[in-house]
Amino acid sequence: MKTLRGVILENRVKEIRTKLNIQQKDLAQLVGISRQTLSLIEKGEYNPSLKLCVSLAEELQTDLNTLFWH
Repeated sequence: MKTLRGVILENRVKEIRTKLNIQQKDLAQLVGISRQTLSLIEKGEYNPSLKLCVSLAEELQTDLNTLFWH
């Protein structure tokens, strides 16, 4: 887990996506990115823009706090 000024950052994109039974390629298409980019986001190797974070949260039916912060 990474921290930013005492706030724990926790990427839960893959966890929530799999709970909703959504495939990577399908979620990627919905938010307008490649499957490879989504894979990097899920592994914490790519920092998405705020706009992309909001799109992911909307498609995963959750909020930014649940998706990215602990």
